[in-house]
Amino acid sequence: MSDFKTAKLTAIVSDLHLTEEEPVNLRFPLWKKYKTREFFFDKEFAEFLNVIDKKAKKDSVELILNGDIFDFDSVCALPEKPSFYISWLEKKRGLHPQEDKSVFKFQRIFKSHPVWFSALSNFIKKGHRVVFIIGNHDLELHFPKVQESLIVALQLEGVETGRIQFAEWFYLSNQDTLVEHGNQYDPYCLSIDPVSPFVQKYNKIEVRIPFGNLTTRYLINGMGFFNPYLESNFIMSAGEYVKFFFKYIIRTQPFLMFSWIWGSTVVLIQSFLDYLLPPLMEPLEIEGRIEQIAARSNATPRMVREMRSLTVASATSRPLLILRELWLDRAFLFLLMFLLFLQLFFVIDQIYDISFYWVLIPFTLFMPFFIFYSRSVSSSVHLFKEPKEKILTMASLITGASRIIYGHTHIYRHEIIGPVEHLNSGTWSPAFEDVECKSPMDQKTFIWIEPENDIRRKAKLYKFDKGKVIDVFGNRGGRMRRAN
Repeated sequence: MSDFKTAKLTAIVSDLHLTEEEPVNLRFPLWKKYKTREFFFDKEFAEFLNVIDKKAKKDSVELILNGDIFDFDSVCALPEKPSFYISWLEKKRGLHPQEDKSVFKFQRIFKSHPVWFSALSNFIKKGHRVVFIIGNHDLELHFPKVQESLIVALQLEGVETGRIQFAEWFYLSNQDTLVEHGNQYDPYCLSIDPVSPFVQKYNKIEVRIPFGNLTTRYLINGMGFFNPYLESNFIMSAGEYVKFFFKYIIRTQPFLMFSWIWGSTVVLIQSFLDYLLPPLMEPLEIEGRIEQIAARSNATPRMVREMRSLTVASATSRPLLILRELWLDRAFLFLLMFLLFLQLFFVIDQIYDISFYWVLIPFTLFMPFFIFYSRSVSSSVHLFKEPKEKILTMASLITGASRIIYGHTHIYRHEIIGPVEHLNSGTWSPAFEDVECKSPMDQKTFIWIEPENDIRRKAKLYKFDKGKVIDVFGNRGGRMRRAN
């Protein structure tokens, strides 16, 4: 078993979002184009591992994969001969987060990315260590069988298996750096109880999936022209949605409106019902579970309890907020007024013989108020994408780390916030600003921590580009600047 408590060299990447390969749709080539093999970065990641291996010379590297490395939510394939029951909803949008089904989804990811797994396997066999921190898109890594499948996929044996560590939601590197995916401070994507992530539905045990991830599963998976890795792709104004519809969708998915209403309703109901379920944990096992998390995270049980208390309230505790985010408030309001005006027409028609077109008069008068309301309501998802100084300070005081590293937002950063040095490792995901996948974010950024002197380590943000390591901010006070 490797010693994970000390580290000289640390590399951190996050948000790779490895998922199953999407076959090219010959009829509709833009359908989930971002998931096609054309945009796989497996070979680049293999080159990246070779570069940091050479950079380390003879030292061991601690590679921290900081959450959302795998994207279970985007796997929609079904087994040909299933050994488990598959519901009608799963046939439409993918398997539920149950252990055997999650193993199948992992196998789909593994078969789509053999180069990536082979490269990581070779990296570990050279003597380096790997830490998997669980994010909101790979919550199914909590299942022991999925972790075992990952070790098998990496073809590790004996002492090699001891070079992999799984951390539930945070990890202390060398006691000087707190690494956390960051979704616990996002009310749309947090695990309600990271200590007890499982719930029981009937006779099945599942991982509780956050609202944001349910949106990917039941909404975006059925609307293949929206890229889930960049918010501006699916959070738009009413006018932008109309333009998007007529430009890309009217000829390929003309009944998108029904897909949206159906998917949004499923998300609303599912997220609220999941929120009401109690966590699956025996009272006598809680302390043992906390000690286990502490050992995996290089923390103390007290740190685990206090870090758990920093978690924000889930958005699913506010159904009206969920309605607004899904646009269901506007849909229900529109439908309610239409039915009201229709009922008014039928009442008047009993007294006077009038044309049905008269119903358009109150409807026309109502539209300016409806448009005004629609324009006044905006998504608040972006409000939770920036780190809060209070949370950074509290996390630093709890863990004793003066440096905190997050992922999750897909926005790379290196700055000083209050007393804390804050970094974000960005993303390697196939995030594009357009449906045609011609305008990539193309970050492929990572954080490298190495000794600065005998007392402390320093951290820098780099970009991996065509086999070269590029300092994102250069030598001009980079840590004090924010990435745009």
